[in-house]
Amino acid sequence: MKRLSVAVLVCSLLVGLCGSGAAMAYDLPAVNLGFTSFMDGGPPAGPGFYFQQYFQYYHADKFTDASGNHAPPGRMDAYVSLSQLIYQSNQPLLLGGKWGMDVILPITGFDLDSTPLTKNGAGIGDLLIGPYLQWGPIMGTNGPIFMHRIELQCITPTGRYNRNDALNPGSNFFSFDPYWAATLFVMPHWTVDWRLHYLWNDQNDEPGGGAKTLQAGQAVHLNFSTAYEVLPNKLHMGLNGYYLKQVTDTDINGQNVGGRREQVLGLGPGAVWHFSQNDHLFLNVYFEMAAENRTEGERVNIRYVHHF
Repeated sequence: MKRLSVAVLVCSLLVGLCGSGAAMAYDLPAVNLGFTSFMDGGPPAGPGFYFQQYFQYYHADKFTDASGNHAPPGRMDAYVSLSQLIYQSNQPLLLGGKWGMDVILPITGFDLDSTPLTKNGAGIGDLLIGPYLQWGPIMGTNGPIFMHRIELQCITPTGRYNRNDALNPGSNFFSFDPYWAATLFVMPHWTVDWRLHYLWNDQNDEPGGGAKTLQAGQAVHLNFSTAYEVLPNKLHMGLNGYYLKQVTDTDINGQNVGGRREQVLGLGPGAVWHFSQNDHLFLNVYFEMAAENRTEGERVNIRYVHHF
């Protein structure tokens, strides 16, 4: 039986599918696919505490195999809530970078239709914890030119998990998912953003599906966006996207297994409304394509940022 488990990121973070079965490959944990987008290279209001609330709806009506073709028919809807607390210090720690810390608590729920998959139900997902270094903006004659951050993000296996269910809020294994996020000001009113991750996964000792152990392969995933300031200090609009590519094979029962590497590309429009320097509302839409060993569908992401 195909087996999947869902956990959440980001930053991050994300709805993704990871699997533990032997028949089909959906092995990776959920990571930050489209949760973050515009102005990602630095905090909007300097040091202090930030709270961010994310809501993402994901609809998929295509389950793909290694060639990108339809696998067994079915439909899945996933609902994700991420609550994130961030502290940005004003204390340089390394090469001028100021230290910070963020914690993300996910809650997920699923609906399945016309598919043999089983679900664990709604519940708390895997907790994400990440220390980071934030560098101040490089300034030019007309304002900032570039700002960036490096975070050592960890996905801890604290979420709800049952090896007998295909869909789970938790992954049941630890993942290390560090990233580099940056914002480039092409012009004072035009920005380009990216968040580049490298994902490493530990072993799942209770994968189900007949396997004794499963270690998902390593992967690269990227969020990217570009936006233009339509209304001064109020509205940015643009394009956003993400890309995920598994770069090493999954290990099952101590053996590398080919044909399970995952891939997906998502593209769509987005916008951010700035109520003030301390409050911001993001809206992102994504349409997926080029999926391999993953579901393929559409995402709608809403994110609210508040600086205390």
